[in-house]
Amino acid sequence: MRMLVFAYPWLALLIPLPFAVWFLVPPRADRRAGLRVPFFDRLVALTGARPHQGGVVAPRGWLRLAVLALCWLLTVAALARPQWLEPPLHRDQPARDMLLLVDLSGSMDARDFVDASGKTVDRLSAVREVLDDFLARRKGDRVGIVVFGDAPFTLVPFTTDLNLCRTLLRDMAVGMAGPRTAFGDAIGLGIRMFEKSNVKARTIIALTDGNDTASKVPPAEAAGVARDKGIVIHTVAIGDPTAIGEEKLDEKALQDVAKVTGGGFFRALDRAGLAQIYARLDALEVRKIDTVSFRPKLDIYWVPLAGALLLSMLAQALHLLWRRIAYRADVPGTVQPPVRP
Repeated sequence: MRMLVFAYPWLALLIPLPFAVWFLVPPRADRRAGLRVPFFDRLVALTGARPHQGGVVAPRGWLRLAVLALCWLLTVAALARPQWLEPPLHRDQPARDMLLLVDLSGSMDARDFVDASGKTVDRLSAVREVLDDFLARRKGDRVGIVVFGDAPFTLVPFTTDLNLCRTLLRDMAVGMAGPRTAFGDAIGLGIRMFEKSNVKARTIIALTDGNDTASKVPPAEAAGVARDKGIVIHTVAIGDPTAIGEEKLDEKALQDVAKVTGGGFFRALDRAGLAQIYARLDALEVRKIDTVSFRPKLDIYWVPLAGALLLSMLAQALHLLWRRIAYRADVPGTVQPPVRP
């Protein structure tokens, strides 16, 4: 509902100011001789009157007083800054930033997962499929994506455009970031991305199927820094825990990272297990939304100012017109000299 408000309503105290001046301040005195004759004393003696000083107050019509009063009221109204208060607008803004760390090392090409249709697919395809469904339910969060192999790279900075995240997830390919695994460095990049975040809820979900073989910063050390920054890390181990070599799954390191930051550790041996993990994460990481309400204000101080200007111009025009009519009525057939306003 629209309504009229004043930004400075206390300025209404100025309304009685002219009346206070009228009654409290003495009128302006202009000393002039009322009558100047060389035989003033003789006139006084003949009339028997006693000369004394006096004053004459020039009369002011009620119409002019009314115009001045209205102009003053309109001026005070403009000074009080009138505003139209528009109906309230509500906007939802994300209260959580969520970062996905996705392992793209060579071992993610192993075909030991089954998709929703029962077809055998590689690990990355299964991750993409489940992540796509997970992101479809994350409305209200800002999401970012970091991919890592030999080194971490920002695939998607924090954004509320979840469709963009889902599109770029589909374009990920095994090995595009290198064959090895730099999990600790990926956590470090995630921490730097959170430095520009101004929300309180910060979450990292890390998906990896191999042990850290390329990081400059150990995962446990990076997790300690994340904890100090208020970041919670959930780790999802993908693959066979009995594998060896480059494909070895270091569950102990992933458990330590999750434990240090207060997150959870999950093991995904197949697509069904991976889907259950994201269902649990979806319930654990409840969407947080801050609703911001505000009412737009439209300044209309110019309306009373324009009213005062038009009113004064109209009053002056009527005054000049009345003088012209009165002059012609008093002296018919004469031409009126120009009248100065």
